[in-house]
Amino acid sequence: MGIQDTPEEWLVTATETPFTGNKTSVRTDDVVMPDGSVVRRDYQVHPGSVAVLALDDEGRVLVLRQYRHPVRQKLWEIPAGLLDVPGENPLHAAQRELYEEAYVKAEDWRVLTDVYTTPGGCDEAVRIFLARNLSEADGERFEVSEEEADMELARVEVKELVRGVLAGELHNNCLVVGVLSLAAVLAGDGIDSLRPAEAPWPARPFEV
Repeated sequence: MGIQDTPEEWLVTATETPFTGNKTSVRTDDVVMPDGSVVRRDYQVHPGSVAVLALDDEGRVLVLRQYRHPVRQKLWEIPAGLLDVPGENPLHAAQRELYEEAYVKAEDWRVLTDVYTTPGGCDEAVRIFLARNLSEADGERFEVSEEEADMELARVEVKELVRGVLAGELHNNCLVVGVLSLAAVLAGDGIDSLRPAEAPWPARPFEV
């Protein structure tokens, strides 16, 4: 028998939003536990994100290096971004992020995996796509600013990224999950076994 996560919602007797930011907020819920007690849970409310593991014809992954202030590090990552519009099609958002951050387009798209980044304290859901058949994007380059103005781009072999993850040298959630998922797919049933790019995503429903 396989295992899978299932939807469930415990009774909330009170809720408030003590902080609202530009993109996210903090919510406080009073939640009824199985024993009848009521406990308070604080968590970040997040619109959701997409990420793109872009694999070129030479088996290299497109990665970028960006400063992340909360952890005070420059992290190697894969292109990613927020779902800025409620109900936004995640594939369209992923295509936009790949263009804006790497000036690249892809012809073949699959869903690599779906994850909750930190479900104990945040409701962020991320869909990670696998993109192949890469080429340079058309039109003008997207004008970057703030942390993105300092980004570095590179193309790195999958096995080198796997080595870096397992050695504790690479820490970005989407890169770690994406690279290890791809390695598992390549060692298992192959890329054709992945879900199509428009596969349903219950965590962030969208219109095709």
